Amino acid sequence: MAADQSDVAAIIHSRNEAGTGLNGLGEKVDLGDWSMVTLLGDVGGTNARLAIARDGVIDNATVTRFRGDDFSSFDDVMRQYLDQQGNPRINSVCIAVAGPVSGGKAELTNRDWNFSEDRLARLTNADQVRLINDLTALGYATPALRGDGLAILRKAPEDRARNGQSLVVGLGTGFNVCAVRLMPGGIITALEAEEGHTNLPANIYQKLVDLLGYDAAQGFFSTEETFAGRGLARLHAARTGSDILRSEDIARAAGNGDAGAVATYDLFTELVGLLCRELALRFMPLEGLFLAGSVGRSIADRMERFETGFLADNYMRQIPEATPIYLIRDDMAALHGCLAAAG
Repeated sequence: MAADQSDVAAIIHSRNEAGTGLNGLGEKVDLGDWSMVTLLGDVGGTNARLAIARDGVIDNATVTRFRGDDFSSFDDVMRQYLDQQGNPRINSVCIAVAGPVSGGKAELTNRDWNFSEDRLARLTNADQVRLINDLTALGYATPALRGDGLAILRKAPEDRARNGQSLVVGLGTGFNVCAVRLMPGGIITALEAEEGHTNLPANIYQKLVDLLGYDAAQGFFSTEETFAGRGLARLHAARTGSDILRSEDIARAAGNGDAGAVATYDLFTELVGLLCRELALRFMPLEGLFLAGSVGRSIADRMERFETGFLADNYMRQIPEATPIYLIRDDMAALHGCLAAAG
């Protein structure tokens, strides 16, 4: 006898961890075919990480990392992964890409890979496919971040006004932000932006002119050129008169107590605080401003210098004062964000 809709509901309701349940006749059945299976991906220039979620929960046993250098295309990564997983029936796909996404297509910034929702749909036979930017994925993840995956860098008053708005600030190879709004009913809205290519705020530019001189300050013409890793490298070279070093080398030198590197990091962190003050007024993220990326992690232990810039201006000071600052530490955050974005 075929189960009707109430039987199906009973099956799902009775499901246990072994993937079985009882139908409307009290018979034990395999629920594998009833699972909603979502394929998730977090793809950067160096590595791609894939996972499968079943009924809204990521199966940790399926999380697999692939080196980009080992594959000529992301499609090849997908084929190998699906084969490893036994070619399961995929209902939906959501892939976060470290690069621009538009019109159902995407390209990696630091690798010659391109992506297409139509191509992925044919490859996986999924009903729904979505490509999103990796920072957008972090935005979708913010409402669920907690525990060891999130570090509290600056607390805000518990009795502050709340508005459901957050902001992810990505400081790494590039710079950008993602504004997030948590709507009633748990619906998440994550907004695209190109904040990195905006002009540098006038107060930050003037501070650089005062410290470095007019000619040296000309290299800091945009937000990304100032606050991405190369901006830190350029700032250190301008301050010290040395050759441009990698930002990782400057971080290592500062960690070893090099006075010049420490001074650069202190100044850079204060400038980040000034910028985040502007972003706090622009986006009003009273649920939290979330730092992400390698450069964001490298300034996490300098929050006193951050606050020097963040609370520097008394005008509208109540907004940054009411904005908590967090650091995203969860390596799985983008995958969780993809799961939320997939709906």
